[in-house]
Amino acid sequence: VLRGGRGRPGGLAAVLEALGPALEQVVQTMSFTHQDITAALTDRVPLGKTNREGRADGMRAFKSSPGYEITFSLLNPDPKSHDLHWDIEGAVKGYIQPLLDKLTPIANFSVDSQILYYAILGVSPRHDASIDGYTLSADSLPHVINPVEARLGSNAASSFPVLNFLLYVPDAPHSPLYIRDHSGKTVPTNAFHSPRWGGIMVFNVQEHYGEEPRFPVHINIDMVRVMGVFLAQLRLLLGIQQVQAPPGFLLQSPGNEGVTDWELDRLLWARTAENIATATTTLTSLAQLLEEIGNIVINDNIAEQVYSAVVSLQLAVAELEAGNLAFAFQASKEAILSSERAFFDPSLLHLLYFPDDQKFAIYIPLFLPMSVPILLSLLKIAGEYRKRRSERVKTD
Repeated sequence: VLRGGRGRPGGLAAVLEALGPALEQVVQTMSFTHQDITAALTDRVPLGKTNREGRADGMRAFKSSPGYEITFSLLNPDPKSHDLHWDIEGAVKGYIQPLLDKLTPIANFSVDSQILYYAILGVSPRHDASIDGYTLSADSLPHVINPVEARLGSNAASSFPVLNFLLYVPDAPHSPLYIRDHSGKTVPTNAFHSPRWGGIMVFNVQEHYGEEPRFPVHINIDMVRVMGVFLAQLRLLLGIQQVQAPPGFLLQSPGNEGVTDWELDRLLWARTAENIATATTTLTSLAQLLEEIGNIVINDNIAEQVYSAVVSLQLAVAELEAGNLAFAFQASKEAILSSERAFFDPSLLHLLYFPDDQKFAIYIPLFLPMSVPILLSLLKIAGEYRKRRSERVKTD
């Protein structure tokens, strides 16, 4: 192409012309599209306006938050048979922490771990003679979470969302245990994830038994295999969507960081759009509240917060149009904080939860019993007055 051919000039212009359609496909794949916007605003877009894939992506990921808590739990339902050891500290440092460091501009993360003994699943697996093991069907997976969640002991005092990652080692009588999808096929990773909650992986250890096992069997868990699954689930739950490369192209590998620069840009776009929509909705709700309650008084603090939220929203939109994603995201976060401070101001809460109709509902039962004797007395006085007036007419 550079040298040219018969009737066709060469050079850089010819190269760009030849690569134009291919480059357009690559750029479109790595850019923030309309589908990504609808996925980020799933809760605010009607059902008919989004496709099934986009809605699934939006419902899977956690909503935007200043911070997240990540909890890794090892479930050992049979400690008499299995002596489990896992290097969770080293695994988090090598596989999870690089991703969290890359996502520091978006949110703060805290990581903890725990081991739960005698923690069983909420459903009984079925024996399958064809694989000489036990299986969990896709329909039974939603019933697994609730019984296990009661044992997790998540930090209830925190206002941040909690991402739970559970590694379940089946007890000896129910080993090996496999997860099957809706088509009845065995899931290769032997794991599944629940939208806006976390993921569970079943780790079979029957190969450690040997011919004549002595219980409890000492088992070192393969953290490379486990963290490969948990890292993929963590990416999905944080909103880093899987993108299919155009035919004939390969996408850049995230490497040790767990996320590429263009994936981080797409995530910043999505979070900024979500924050702008959330702040706008909060301010709209506040405006509707002011219209409905006529005797409401707005102090200077609320007015300043509303003004700050509007300015931050305008700045976020301007920075987003200019392509300054980091500044746009920070401005959108400030817009959310200011709008929520204004909406949840203590001076508005008593009016928000005590409108005029509730005032009537409270005071009418108090004044109605007092008004009944007064009305009866007035009726009695009116009756006596009519009676005396009629007697006077008859006398005349």
